[in-house]
Amino acid sequence: MTEAPVHPRDAFMLEGAEAQEQAFLDALSRGRLHHAWLLTGPEGVGKATFAFRAARRLLGARPDPAHGLLGSAGEDPVTRQVSARSHPDLMTLERLGEDGKVRKVIPVDEARKMSEFFSQTPATAPYRVAIVDAADDLNVNSANAILKTLEEPPPRGVIFLVSHAPGRLLPTIRSRCRKLAFTAPGETLTTDFLTARSDLTHDQAQRLAQMAGGAPGLALRLAAADALTADDAAHEILRNLPRLDEAALLHLADGFRGPEGQARFDLLFDRLAAQVRTMAVGQAMAGNGEGLDRWVLAWEKLRLLPDQAEAVNLDRADAFWTALRELRAAAAA
Repeated sequence: MTEAPVHPRDAFMLEGAEAQEQAFLDALSRGRLHHAWLLTGPEGVGKATFAFRAARRLLGARPDPAHGLLGSAGEDPVTRQVSARSHPDLMTLERLGEDGKVRKVIPVDEARKMSEFFSQTPATAPYRVAIVDAADDLNVNSANAILKTLEEPPPRGVIFLVSHAPGRLLPTIRSRCRKLAFTAPGETLTTDFLTARSDLTHDQAQRLAQMAGGAPGLALRLAAADALTADDAAHEILRNLPRLDEAALLHLADGFRGPEGQARFDLLFDRLAAQVRTMAVGQAMAGNGEGLDRWVLAWEKLRLLPDQAEAVNLDRADAFWTALRELRAAAAA
């Protein structure tokens, strides 16, 4: 069994972010707390967990040193309100809707509510706090709605913007935030992190740590999503090219139906793209350019096809067979 990932609002421990937490506490204690914080770094390194830890502190939760510099007591009323999503002075913008469904972007209508939220004085806490997880999920309209609030800093208001790719954000958003950079602790520590929270073997945990780029949170989510099975399936497809087991492929394609099928579809394409990229880079480093352009085209197709299929409502099985044609063509080149 693998420990199920928890939402950052329910995570009370954060390892490896002591420097970032100290920087935040220093600003708070000196009365130089910036109104907007841009939390950057790879996915799964604890940026959103930091945001909720800092939010609890600003909202008045009782500190608990046993949970680290920004730790809060789990039984504190503020902590409980944050976990229940019922604190009147905390606003969260994310793709996950109240119905439990994950949306493609953060809707502009919700982003516009931030201006009204900060126009009010804190109801029960010293501050009003907003968390955007992640700012990368804002479209142009919702990003501009957030920018309006950043341009008019609210009194006693603090905004945390989580970003896995800050270079894609509007420069005007980046320029109005104080940046805190987070890094992945590395594959060794992430492997240990996984083995302590699951019944995975060391080799399995190490594979997941490599897939996640050494980011513990992402590795845990990959483990829960059964990424090892998807990785094995991708390996079998590429190993047997151009001859493939049609029955096995039909079984794979049949698993793409329904909401859970979407996750399996995305994960398989991610693993295929990653393995093709590794193979193409290795071929290029060895000075073998024969057929390399076809592998690059196949990698591009694998990387883009899931979003394209969703955009035009293309059947996932059809998209899968399209990708296989590209892979066969690359192998035959």
